[in-house]
Amino acid sequence: MPTALVTGATGLVGSHIVERLLQDGWTVRALVRSTSAWLESLDVEQRRGDVLDTDSFARAAAGSDVIFHTAAAITPSGGWEAFRRLNVDGTESAIAATERSGARLVHLSSVAVYGPEARYRPSGQKTDEDVVLSPLPEAAFYARSKRESEELVLAAHTTGRIWATAVRPDVIYGRRDRQFVPRMARIIRRGVAPIIGDGNTTLALVHAANVADGAVRAATHEQAGGRTYNLANDFDVTVRQFFTWGGEGLGRRVRLLSVPKPMAQGAFSALVFAIKLVTAGRMSVLSSGSLDFLTRDNPFTSERARRELGWSPPVRHEDGVPDAFRWWLNSVS
Repeated sequence: MPTALVTGATGLVGSHIVERLLQDGWTVRALVRSTSAWLESLDVEQRRGDVLDTDSFARAAAGSDVIFHTAAAITPSGGWEAFRRLNVDGTESAIAATERSGARLVHLSSVAVYGPEARYRPSGQKTDEDVVLSPLPEAAFYARSKRESEELVLAAHTTGRIWATAVRPDVIYGRRDRQFVPRMARIIRRGVAPIIGDGNTTLALVHAANVADGAVRAATHEQAGGRTYNLANDFDVTVRQFFTWGGEGLGRRVRLLSVPKPMAQGAFSALVFAIKLVTAGRMSVLSSGSLDFLTRDNPFTSERARRELGWSPPVRHEDGVPDAFRWWLNSVS
């Protein structure tokens, strides 16, 4: 069976890729800065190193058939430089290690490359991989770093240095989520959750196991080389369903606090205040992007991944959402 090296193996997507590879019978290695007890519990070889240390990265990659590069900075402090160093420099190291090992490279990109505006097309068409990418705002550090790193990967493929592909998820959740689920759980566990209108907007949300399914399929499809794939709409899930299923996972019945949709923009400050109120002032999860997330249907299509890779998401939201919140509850108990 083939051998894979996974960076970010204890992170959200990386850990699900590890589980998927083991399930499929792969030999799995993980590039780690320190030993992980979770990885020790699995049949995974831990290789000490750092994505920013090209030599240790290359040593870990030697003999691998595929490198899954998922390590990334999502919410670091330090502005652009903090994002650039791990996301861009780390990807350059991944490309160098791939070139030296002769492996394939699967790069975890993001729909952030489309920018905050271009994802919602004036025509109403779903956003696919052929959309022309427009300039990004200067302060969109994460999006800029993901676009730049993806461009490096695709350029390395085009010039013949390596075989590479990139997958673009939207908001990811699942077990071991340290970002989205914890934020939502702190609201839901208090028994009140804000929705705008009837709450039937479909969320730009994907389960981590489904991203892993697409990433592994991309690694094993020759035609995926040089291509990008949205993994951004596995199954539809509405705001109302998400909060209800999240409450199920937390063992709480959730009362939905509705703000009329026509008033949503004007009531935005009040909605932020309501969230602060129900969380005792400890958090405000909304921004203008969050308002779009809650009031506009998922703008992405993953038809290319379904058509070319046979993407077959194994986890449905009615199962994945309660499970993710149940995992979070157990992790903080």
